Amino acid sequence: MKQHAIEIAKHVPTGFHRQNLLREYLQAEILYAMQRSGAFLNLAFVGGTALRFLYQLPRYSVDLDFSLENTQNYDFPKLIKKIESRLIKAGYRFSSTAKIDRTVQSMTVKFEDLLQEAGLAAQSNQKLSIKIEIDRNPPAGADTDSTIIRKHFFLHLWHHHISSLFSGKIHALLTRKWTKGRDIYDLIWYLTLTNKVGPNFTHLNNALVQTRWKEQPLTPQNWKMFIADYLKKLEWDSVVDDVRDFLENPEDVDLLDRNNVMRLLI
Repeated sequence: MKQHAIEIAKHVPTGFHRQNLLREYLQAEILYAMQRSGAFLNLAFVGGTALRFLYQLPRYSVDLDFSLENTQNYDFPKLIKKIESRLIKAGYRFSSTAKIDRTVQSMTVKFEDLLQEAGLAAQSNQKLSIKIEIDRNPPAGADTDSTIIRKHFFLHLWHHHISSLFSGKIHALLTRKWTKGRDIYDLIWYLTLTNKVGPNFTHLNNALVQTRWKEQPLTPQNWKMFIADYLKKLEWDSVVDDVRDFLENPEDVDLLDRNNVMRLLI
């Protein structure tokens, strides 16, 4: 509910953490609306926000990403209406736009007045946006799982298994056209897990083929070499600047050092 979202934000001392927590509550609200609509019969939750919600990744995320794994009775316009109906019922003022006839469908929700009411903006015209993206042609080979969590709401989420989420992250690192420090932070998180997990190479190589990867297929023996070569080319200040405001513990930024990451890859 809107008032609960505002109260959550107001009880946090620092401004950007407040905005992150406010956005996270809205993400949970949207996921709850999707769950109520039956969306997780078709869609698997993926990406950084999935890591945050399902595996306690200690950084905040922005968008909600999904993979269409079951096309039977899938209806994106109907899902949009369900999300809008839930948000209206919860008391939010917002505008929404959608791109339906695309391989990657999207819906962008812009919440009005919310930042001002939470004490995070001086003017009411400043909006907080959340984008929902659904890949209708995902690479084959992902392993999926189903998990019940409590994140403001009880959520029963169908999602990619952590090994397939890892392969999605490696694919993003090697093919994204811009530097995203959040990808590097997530890589460090994967590499330092107590219960070691490797990427799903079937899923990873299928994704690389889709995006016209010109190098040899990735294997357990060579994938770290490709990542290390990529890291050497990065402008590291851009890496740090991208992730700084999303860290749950701001001091983690001191560990985000190229040499630290390279050591983890050895």
